[in-house]
Amino acid sequence: MLYLLGKAYFHTFLRLFSSHIVLLSIGGLGAAILCWFALPRFWERLPHDHGKALVQGGMASKGKPTGAGVILACCLAPVLILVVPPDLPVFLATAALYLMMLFGYLDDRSAVPWSEGRKLVLDIACCVLCACALYLTGANDIWLPLTKRVFHTPFWLYVPVATLCLLIAVNSLNCSDGVDGLAGSLGIMSLLSLSALLYLALGYKPVAEYLLLPHYPDSAKWAILGTTISGAFASYLWYNAEPSQVLMGDAGSRMLGMAIGGAVLATGNPLLIFVFAPVIFANGGTGLVKLILLRIFKKCGCDTTPSSQLPPEEAAHQNIIVRELHSVRFPLHDHCRRNKGWKNAQVLMRFVLIQAFLIPILFAIFTKVR
Repeated sequence: MLYLLGKAYFHTFLRLFSSHIVLLSIGGLGAAILCWFALPRFWERLPHDHGKALVQGGMASKGKPTGAGVILACCLAPVLILVVPPDLPVFLATAALYLMMLFGYLDDRSAVPWSEGRKLVLDIACCVLCACALYLTGANDIWLPLTKRVFHTPFWLYVPVATLCLLIAVNSLNCSDGVDGLAGSLGIMSLLSLSALLYLALGYKPVAEYLLLPHYPDSAKWAILGTTISGAFASYLWYNAEPSQVLMGDAGSRMLGMAIGGAVLATGNPLLIFVFAPVIFANGGTGLVKLILLRIFKKCGCDTTPSSQLPPEEAAHQNIIVRELHSVRFPLHDHCRRNKGWKNAQVLMRFVLIQAFLIPILFAIFTKVR
């Protein structure tokens, strides 16, 4: 809305609203202020967390409001309408974000957690919608490390690859939501870094040419969307700092994960999920890999019972890969707390520091080794 106003009155001071950097700033700051104001006034209407008896410290969250993602999404809506330039692909991707949030919130409210199959089907539907929206923007022109070529990806190949990337982002961040402030801090760091790449590099032709990257003229719109969402989740972190007063639940973690995955795909390089969210993937994504491997071994007839629950003679003869998989707890933040004795504050600070150092280093490698 502001963008159209700036274009219509370009010869007045209102032309400032046609500047993407102005819209980006208004979006991030406006969403942060609005969500910071609204959260404590509405979170008592949210469902309350039941705690996780099998997770170390999991019962500390029992009774706290959860599903705060729905409040963030409601506050985000008017800000996004105000600052994001009108664009059909961006609208469709935003609709996918809100559907992902809605399904997560309904799961948060449910007395009985939804089955994995049900959540997977709904996740895939949202991810396919977002992938189709990104295909319309021309993000199917893919650039990769080790080569300067840009590969034009057909629709039948792009949508499955993009859907898989989005599923990885959504579920990795969702699995990382177990320590106060961890998922939000890592998610905001990834999303803001991706927004900076979209606006300053891919969206600015001289920089894109210098880095030998493709230039996407519409990438600034995705940067505005990412920065505005980051502002909303920054205000959530204000109240989620340990000891947390509110939890974002699946409604928030799935929405934030989807935003990160969408921003990655908007850059034209799906592999950047491992560059801009390395700790998120290592923390939550590797847990998904472990789960898949254990199920494959079980279908092959191997005993996948944890070694600690087997008699010593049986544990000694258990498949060595299965035994090693059980030796590390996932998500990794749970392994660090239970096996390494880290406190929650140590987990948060160390994971954030690792990701802060890895993002620029990995990005430099990805852009220069081409």
